[in-house]
Amino acid sequence: MGAGTRQARALHLGPRHYRICAPVASGRAWTGDGVHPRPRRRREPDRVEDDNAPERGAAPSPGTGPAEDASRWKRGPGLTGSGSPWWSPDRHVDRRPALLLRNRILAAFRAWFAERDFVEVEAACLQVSPGNEAHLSAFATEAVGASGARTPLFLHTSPEFACKKLLAAGEPRLFSVARVFRNRERGPLHHPEFTMLEWYRTGAPYTALMADCAALLARAAETAGVRRLVFRNRETDPFAEPERLTLAEAFDRFAGIDLLASVSADGETDRDGLADAVAGAGLRVAPDDTWADLFSRVLVARIEPHLGLGRPTILCEYPVSEAALARPAPHDPRVAERFELYACGVELANAFGELTDPDEQRRRFEAEMTEKQRIYGERYPVDEDFLAALAVMPEASGIALGFDRLAMLACGASRIEDVIWTPVAETRP
Repeated sequence: MGAGTRQARALHLGPRHYRICAPVASGRAWTGDGVHPRPRRRREPDRVEDDNAPERGAAPSPGTGPAEDASRWKRGPGLTGSGSPWWSPDRHVDRRPALLLRNRILAAFRAWFAERDFVEVEAACLQVSPGNEAHLSAFATEAVGASGARTPLFLHTSPEFACKKLLAAGEPRLFSVARVFRNRERGPLHHPEFTMLEWYRTGAPYTALMADCAALLARAAETAGVRRLVFRNRETDPFAEPERLTLAEAFDRFAGIDLLASVSADGETDRDGLADAVAGAGLRVAPDDTWADLFSRVLVARIEPHLGLGRPTILCEYPVSEAALARPAPHDPRVAERFELYACGVELANAFGELTDPDEQRRRFEAEMTEKQRIYGERYPVDEDFLAALAVMPEASGIALGFDRLAMLACGASRIEDVIWTPVAETRP
């Protein structure tokens, strides 16, 4: 998942969330959360119901089978609903079943990748660039040399750049279980530090990653000893074949909007045309809304609540302006090889057929940073080493999955912190 990258969206995105911002002067406007991942749209608040919503009843208890001791698991307003700190013994005994299940799922995933000849790699957390996505906020630091010279560095928001450099070095299949960091993100589905699972296949179409997602959902459920994934009374059958739905189909089905009517063959977007359609669908349109703002509003308000219900959903073929690190689709230049995986209305993963044109990638990064400067008054550096590696990187497909979110659904937990061993200290809102 990393910045448009699998990095951005508020999902950790989840998942890689990037959207391409239109060059401000020339008029041209890519994810990604959790699964990072790689964001591509502005951070939206978590869409969750009352924290007192009932929890799922079947989950593991210490030293027992995965689906035993349901009465112990079902404890009212969240597994971490107590006012005591997470390390207090009475609170830890409630959290421990979910944490042990998390460990088992991660071990099962590592075994799954090993069976398919993937190499596990570790990406350095400190990078020269955290990812170049307009709405992605990073943690900044600096390295101090022996001479006292100071070099700005960032905690990475995704292992994406490092993983792609390893693809350029010659690794054909790799995966990374990375601790990643996103500032300005905390809520039932977001945490400032979380675990992102990214994997890459060289020479493989991005549809191969769709099959991977289906297999890993089933492996997680098998490991947890459950037949359904659950979040706030929404359920998904992890063994069912995922539904494939294009963005154009989703906008038409759930909002009555012809999305691609506002996207030209060269990827340019028609802000006013989409604004008229969004207003006609009964949604708010502000004078300063960009095309990307309107796209995101419809997606969050009208589409995402319907995704991954009953069976997983693969939402695919994003407009090229919403896929900063993805290559255009060969059958339609208006859309890109990008998909997101949903279960129980929750975004879990963000995937791309990877862009390997360093010049086009630079243009997209610069557009994103121009937008970031306009909105937030800051910009992040471009990783020149990454662009150099991109020039020799083979064709590949990659994906970022928000592992904590998937563990949460397998446990039936209501908050991401329920499946994080040591949550980050509370910070001011």
